[in-house]
Amino acid sequence: MEPISEPPFEEAYKILLNKAKTNNCNDFDDDDEFIVIEKCELPLIDLSHLEDKDEMVREECKCEIARASQEWGFFQVVKHGIPNDIFNRLRCEQEKMFKLPFDKKTKEDKFLQFSSGSYRWGTPSATCVKQLCWSEAFHIPLVDVLEPNNESNALRSTIEQFATIASNLAQTLADILAQKMGHDYDSTFFKENCLPNTSYIRLNRYPPCPIASEIHGLMPHTDSDFITILYQDQVGGLQLVKDKKWIAVKPNPGSLIINIGDLFQAWSNGVYKSVKHRVVTNPKVERFSMAYFLCPLNDTVIESCEKPSLYKKFSFREYRQQVGEDVQKLGSKIGLTRFLTHEGTT
Repeated sequence: MEPISEPPFEEAYKILLNKAKTNNCNDFDDDDEFIVIEKCELPLIDLSHLEDKDEMVREECKCEIARASQEWGFFQVVKHGIPNDIFNRLRCEQEKMFKLPFDKKTKEDKFLQFSSGSYRWGTPSATCVKQLCWSEAFHIPLVDVLEPNNESNALRSTIEQFATIASNLAQTLADILAQKMGHDYDSTFFKENCLPNTSYIRLNRYPPCPIASEIHGLMPHTDSDFITILYQDQVGGLQLVKDKKWIAVKPNPGSLIINIGDLFQAWSNGVYKSVKHRVVTNPKVERFSMAYFLCPLNDTVIESCEKPSLYKKFSFREYRQQVGEDVQKLGSKIGLTRFLTHEGTT
């Protein structure tokens, strides 16, 4: 008998699904009442313009990055410097990893050479149907990949190549956004606090879901980092909120999706937007994606130079702890709302 590789979603979610059906209620939150419009192209930015000989072309590209971060919180980039070969190899290794027997994925982190608990599936803390997620992932601290290891393998090597280029790209984008905030912002902040080994890679798989209309692939959330760099396949499913509407992001071959995280919203005093997004499930086709999260050292203090500040000063460690407590107690993340000042609430 072939080993089972799929997480036991239906068995794990049975109680909450039955409860929702018994009560004959729609358990989804207000966000799900937003209108879903047709697939939409995100702002598209050609990063090769940053190397143009014409200063006006370079500056216009930087302005496009800042404008998209303010108005959308999301944009896509092409000519980003990551070869397709890396994506192809990473996708191949990613599929092999997710096809491993379920018990090997959950119990044998040493086999994959990742930290204990890097494999995650579903929503263990869910208290209602709206918090359920039909997905599995490997959330990998880059310290696992970048530190010397005598047992390197194809997956580890490919992740390292992707992470190295993605890290440089994230630093470039962060520096540009800091410049566009004005001279009061420290141009060395990201280089000193967001080191290659403080960030994360997440490899995602969204299996076909037989009850796709009832469960998210990934529930609505914002990212708890500075910048996320996402590569997705052509299946589609990513949606984001804009003007109180869910916008379905149209996959674009060869492009990367960039989105602003909570830390950048707080650091920029709300100029750059960390936008709520989700992944919807597909009843027939599995979906893969991979993401790089630009994160700082745990003791890095997030504070805006702008006054009055919308958010209290906090460390990344404090933010992570608060998010973890909320997810454990409430089943979902509260996020920046926890750190609003009096000025931010008025």
